[in-house]
Amino acid sequence: MTKPVVFILGAGAGIGGHVAKRFAREGYHACLARRSDRAGLDRLVDEIHQAGGLASGFMINAVEEDSIEKLVTDIESNMGPITVAVFNLGAQIGDRGLASTTLKQFEMGWRMATFGLFRLAQVLFPFMQQRGQGTLLVTSATAAMRGNAGQHAHAAAMGGRRMLCQSLSAQFASKGIHVSHIVIDGAVDAPDTLGKMLGEERFQALRSQKGLEHDGLVLPSAVAESYYYLAHQHRSAWTFELDLRSHADLAWWNSPGNPDLK
Repeated sequence: MTKPVVFILGAGAGIGGHVAKRFAREGYHACLARRSDRAGLDRLVDEIHQAGGLASGFMINAVEEDSIEKLVTDIESNMGPITVAVFNLGAQIGDRGLASTTLKQFEMGWRMATFGLFRLAQVLFPFMQQRGQGTLLVTSATAAMRGNAGQHAHAAAMGGRRMLCQSLSAQFASKGIHVSHIVIDGAVDAPDTLGKMLGEERFQALRSQKGLEHDGLVLPSAVAESYYYLAHQHRSAWTFELDLRSHADLAWWNSPGNPDLK
C-alpha cells in the first residue's frame, strides 16, 4: 500500500529535517529536498531509515526553471500522493543596509521566498484539488510581520510570502486544501542556518547564553510537533496563521527588533 507523502522543500538539519522525522514516525514517506550538502541530506535520510521510517532525498536548486515542477510531478507519479507539503526555503541574507543590498540579492530573496512558493502551489494544488484534500505548511519569519532596518530584502520577500499564503487560502480552503503560515518569531537552534549565518563562535556563544538548558532558542524538534498538529486539524477549525517563539522572548509586536536576525 502506498504511503502518504510529506514533501519538505528546504530540508536542512533544523526545522525541515525535524519535520521530516516527525511525519516519518507516523508512517509518512518523507521526501526531503535541499540545495546543498548532499552528505547532510544523506544523514537525515539514514536517520529516518534507522528509526524505522521511509525517506527519500533529492538535491534541487529551487530557483532553476522547472526544478520544483519536475520534482513534484515525479514524486506524485512514482512515490505517492503528496498529502502534506512544507515550504521551508529561507531568504535571509543578513543585516544589510539599503546601499549594501544588491539588486541580485533583493531579487533572489523574492525568488526563494515568494516565487518559489507560487511555483510549488501552482504544480501541487491541482493534484490536491483533484483528491479534495491536502495541506501546505509555510515556514515564515518575524520579517513577514515587521520590517526592520537592514532587512529590506528579507522583509519584502517574507511579506510577499504571507500575502501569497492568504490568497492561496482564500481560493483553495473551500476546495479542501489547508494553507497555514507559521511565523517563527525567534532564533532557531539550527547549525546549518543560524549557525552558518552567525559563524561557529557566535553561534555557540548564543547557544550557551540562551539555548541548551535555557530553552531560549526555538528548538526545531518542538516546532515539528506544531507542524504535525497543524497538518491534522479538523477542517472545521483550521489554523491559518500560527506564531512560535521561546518563552524567554518578547513577541514581535512588543520588541524593537532582534539582533539574532529573526
